[in-house]
Amino acid sequence: MKAVVWRGIGNIGVEDVPEPTIKDPHDAIVRITTSAICGTDLHFVRGTMPGMQEGRVLGHEAVGVVEEVGPGVRNLRPGDRVVVPSTVACGVCSYCRAGYYAQCDNANPGGRLGGTVFFGGPEAAGGLDGLQAEYARVPFAHVGLVPLPDTVDDTQAVLLSDIYPTAWFGAKLAGIGDGDTVAIVGAGPVGQAAIACARLQGAGRIIVVDGIDDRLGMARGQHAETVDFNAEDPVEVVRELTGGIGVDRVIDAVGVDAQKPSHGPASDAAGEHAEEFRHERAEAAPEQNPDGKTWVPGDAPTLAARWAVQMVAKAGTIGTVGVYPPQVQHYPFGEAFMKNLTLRMGNCNHRRYVPHLVSLVASGSLDPTPLVTRWGDVENAVEAYRRFDRREAGWTKVVLGLSDDGAVTSGLGEAAGTGTATTAGSPGPAAAETTQVAEK
Repeated sequence: MKAVVWRGIGNIGVEDVPEPTIKDPHDAIVRITTSAICGTDLHFVRGTMPGMQEGRVLGHEAVGVVEEVGPGVRNLRPGDRVVVPSTVACGVCSYCRAGYYAQCDNANPGGRLGGTVFFGGPEAAGGLDGLQAEYARVPFAHVGLVPLPDTVDDTQAVLLSDIYPTAWFGAKLAGIGDGDTVAIVGAGPVGQAAIACARLQGAGRIIVVDGIDDRLGMARGQHAETVDFNAEDPVEVVRELTGGIGVDRVIDAVGVDAQKPSHGPASDAAGEHAEEFRHERAEAAPEQNPDGKTWVPGDAPTLAARWAVQMVAKAGTIGTVGVYPPQVQHYPFGEAFMKNLTLRMGNCNHRRYVPHLVSLVASGSLDPTPLVTRWGDVENAVEAYRRFDRREAGWTKVVLGLSDDGAVTSGLGEAAGTGTATTAGSPGPAAAETTQVAEK
């Protein structure tokens, strides 16, 4: 089968790999109809998340059709259309039963002290092949796979695999309540989804901080207030917008690959920490293999964290869902301590939130469709990765169509295009466009 494969830092490709098989009674084989590229996938190529095995199939977002189930899977059958939550969990341990699926005791081969298991990640994360492929093996399928009604199309559903659950989780971590003023640092896919999720959870005002024009434009399309960190100091502006107090809650949707402002007053301030950032970058990405402006690790790994601590009000809360891998050792704890902040963070417990989000989309309360700004197919995946990595205009979220058989085409779900929490962006593609990458 065709799959997107990690060959090394700065090196990915599309290869023919063996089709997966059932290995455990609770496995299922899913034929992937739609997958997607996530910012986490870029960490592996940039070198900011080590431990990948050569030949690993990438990707942790997918929608598909069940092809085969093991004898332990009693609730699914071949032909069922499903969304695949990004993280893997057993469903029987105390953590899963408490809703902490990302901390499952049984999913990681490394044992109970092992970390979160997710598709297409390093050995420490379970060493599972990913979902940017024609077929995938899903462990603990009786828990992990969430059935889909045909009223939820593939475009909507693939965004419920990781992006929207992570954004929903980030808003929960931040403790957003009715009337809260919320800052979202980072207007990539998770940051865009967080606007809708924060609003659904009661936010009164939403301020989005980023430095890329088209992403700020998408945020404005959702009626968020925006701050361009390449034109103004985001901390000062957020304080000014909040009467000198700061926001009640912050969602850090950036993580370790934060970039310094290229110009403006925030650039001067960041320059004062240049040596610290160089040290942090060497720590976060000890091995790098850039290709010009592609596959370049972030040059200010803790900048988003610093801004979050500085722009939140005293006794406020920060929810961090931007990825900070284990080798990252720095955080502005002293400043957070002196402000009596509550810091909450971690990997999303996807399975806890996916069924509810599916229901929100099916009911028309939420439509994530416009967040998809580019469609491609697996043959063009490497070029899509490169353009997404460079944060080119219009490449905020890239979805890969792998099969039309069993897919529900974008815009054909009955709930498509409705809902007060619609994420703004470019229109979903017509059926004829779903397997073509935009012209270079």
